[in-house]
Amino acid sequence: MLIQQPIQYLICSLSGYLKAKADMQLSLPLQNLHLTYCTNIHAGESWDEVVSSLDETIPVLRKKLELSDGQAFGIGLRLSAQAADSLIVPAKLDEFKAQLTRLGAYVFTINAFPYGPFHTVRVKEQVYLPDWRDDERLRYTRQCAHILAALLPDGMGGSISTVPGAYKTEAQTADAQNQIVGQLIAAVAMLAQLEQDTGKYIALALEPEPCCFLETLAETTAFFSQQLWATDSMARLADLCGSREAEASHLMRRHLGVCYDVCHAAVEFEDPVNALRTLTALGIRIPKIQLSCALRIPAMQADMLAELQRFDDGVYLHQVVVRNQHGLQRYTDLPAAFAAYQAGQADAEWRIHCHVPIFWDGNGQLGSTRAELLATLQALRKQGFSNHLEVETYTWDVLPAHLKNESKAHAIARELGFIMKELLT
Repeated sequence: MLIQQPIQYLICSLSGYLKAKADMQLSLPLQNLHLTYCTNIHAGESWDEVVSSLDETIPVLRKKLELSDGQAFGIGLRLSAQAADSLIVPAKLDEFKAQLTRLGAYVFTINAFPYGPFHTVRVKEQVYLPDWRDDERLRYTRQCAHILAALLPDGMGGSISTVPGAYKTEAQTADAQNQIVGQLIAAVAMLAQLEQDTGKYIALALEPEPCCFLETLAETTAFFSQQLWATDSMARLADLCGSREAEASHLMRRHLGVCYDVCHAAVEFEDPVNALRTLTALGIRIPKIQLSCALRIPAMQADMLAELQRFDDGVYLHQVVVRNQHGLQRYTDLPAAFAAYQAGQADAEWRIHCHVPIFWDGNGQLGSTRAELLATLQALRKQGFSNHLEVETYTWDVLPAHLKNESKAHAIARELGFIMKELLT
């Protein structure tokens, strides 16, 4: 697990919910918890745009969550490559540290998944590029790691979420997979050296996603056990680190794990609690859990098509998994699923990779996978799978209007409040 933290950094203990329960004793998993939202919900690729979004949003969240001046707010920072190139400059880092002090905030996790533009333009499968076959993905991740090491409070561990290898069609060959493994070995060596140089511990977390190289729990566990943890991989890491293979094995498990996104797992019809227990039992680290809900249609019918087409925003890839009597059918995006349904091939239950607000439980015909999220939160109260939790509803700007009847900042606060209430009651 990541290093345990002082209670002043525990956002759950800083809300009005706990004030009303002053005599409640938190269980050990919750005592060391860091809860945040991911700033990829805010449009903007430049560092100046990130600065502006934080100045606009964090004071609202502090007020809505009833945080006093002495209580710190954790930030899940999304950095594009453009923003990382700006922030890595020492003067900019100093300016940001001053901003964090002014906001009463700290950074403990970075989302380094989307490298390039993530709002207003067509993103779709481009979001995975450059993938882990490419040296540029390693360079960008190295910058994010050095930035996080500079920002982490003393004694606090950090996490970085990243692309799950590559888009599935790009990682079918042995050569492509060897490239991915090689770059990840280099990333582990980099993080190990960074900890040695700075004393700051950071774990990289691959984020399984529908239609990617790492999509299901079975694919993820097989990749770790059969490729990343293979004897030749450990020998390569030992050579890079100048260590023995036993030490390399420790470093691989310490610095590389899984960012478990509850939305993605629900789209795959997987039981998130069982998955978290399986990863933990196998010794696969879970540096971060992303708390999110997918769109769900319990029984697809023709009169739902028009309503569902409102979610086909043209910006993000909305992978669809359909479960019927034949098992699971997968579609790379909504138009392909629509066509299959009209051809009589995609009836029954649909799960769609579209992040909807976690406090929204549907409107009758359309629903969400909130049941999976609630089960995850209940399990987290009993077992410390990870102490980094991040709400991630980045689709806010493209959601249908009826799901956006309040400001973005108020919706973020409402989501964080929902999570805190479920964890503490």
